[in-house]
Amino acid sequence: MTTPQNSDLNPDQFGLDTLGVRAGTLRSEFMEHSEALYLTSSFCFDNSAEAAHRFANAEEGFVYSRFTNPTVAMFQSRLAALEGGEACMAVASGMSAIMSLVMATLQAGDHIVSSQSIFGSTIQMFSGIFGRFGIETTYVDPTKPEAWRAAVKPNTKLFFLETPSNPLTEVSDIRAISAVAKEAGALLAVDNCFCTPILQRPLEHGADIVIHSATKHLDGQGRVLGGAIVGSRELIMGKVFPFVRQAGPTLSAFNAWVILKGMETLAIRMERHSASALTLATWLESHPNVERVYHPALPSHPQHAIAMRQQSGGGAIVSFVVRGASPEAQRANAWRVIDSTKVCSITGNLGDTRTTITHPSTTTHGRMTAEAKAAAGISEGLIRLAVGLESVADLQADLARGLDSCEI
Repeated sequence: MTTPQNSDLNPDQFGLDTLGVRAGTLRSEFMEHSEALYLTSSFCFDNSAEAAHRFANAEEGFVYSRFTNPTVAMFQSRLAALEGGEACMAVASGMSAIMSLVMATLQAGDHIVSSQSIFGSTIQMFSGIFGRFGIETTYVDPTKPEAWRAAVKPNTKLFFLETPSNPLTEVSDIRAISAVAKEAGALLAVDNCFCTPILQRPLEHGADIVIHSATKHLDGQGRVLGGAIVGSRELIMGKVFPFVRQAGPTLSAFNAWVILKGMETLAIRMERHSASALTLATWLESHPNVERVYHPALPSHPQHAIAMRQQSGGGAIVSFVVRGASPEAQRANAWRVIDSTKVCSITGNLGDTRTTITHPSTTTHGRMTAEAKAAAGISEGLIRLAVGLESVADLQADLARGLDSCEI
């Protein structure tokens, strides 16, 4: 179920920080103040007629936690309100969200146009899994709307992009790509993981669907996995919900409850993440052993103007390339920087209160071919930093330790 119940908050009349705390709240007869955690597999009915109506979707209510649960419903309603969408379907992870979207809307013989600058596992899913079932994917430069138009085929049904991208924070013009998608009669799905609705609301710029890995900033503390798909009621309830009901890529009630608590601080966290990331990005640009820095709020970023038009902040991700005389030397220096850190956590996750650091070429994008890495700009000297909530001075000192010891 995806509509708010026992909540009188109209999403159009309240700020995002208010919606992040209160939207979608359900209260039982006990009138609890905090969201209740409903750990139950199924729900009882007053009589056989009510059970029949619930199973047939003839009346609203909860049936079985594979597809309807009050705690999950609260998360769905809150995220839909934040994104400005009509409905939301929660699932087990961000990858489950992408899988559910494709399985619910496409079939064998259909074609996807995707940004080439997306999470490595997404590429593996599109080409390695969906390709085996007759769904073809063409990858394009996410920053060039004309490339999206050139890739369109008569059977194109879905455009998919991340903006900002992972890990180079490339920014796509959502409105321009939306226009191309509409010309092609295709849906446009935008992965909004890096920005969250606090910094960017893709539906306002023409996207049809917003994808989330709730594992990241929505939870915000690296505790649980979760995913979500936001869009029109017709799409979510008419196509995605029936797939999730039958296939069962379910978000657990416990995980939904944890993410709900995380969303209460989402607005203030994203403000701090963005401010700290920009401070570090500016400092990194001045370091002699850094070749290039990527962060949308930097004036040097290639899509800075677009980012500042469709985002209200640069976000937490700072990627940078360390210098080296060869790719092997760059990798050695990148690993030296990462291994010298004492504050940063060496892990592939992001969106945490704790700053994380990783080497994309050998971790998150390690299974990509050398050609695909080159096309996506994933070099051996690239480091991705997901800035947390620690002291910026401490993070700068942590990075300086390794950078100052690089062999150039």
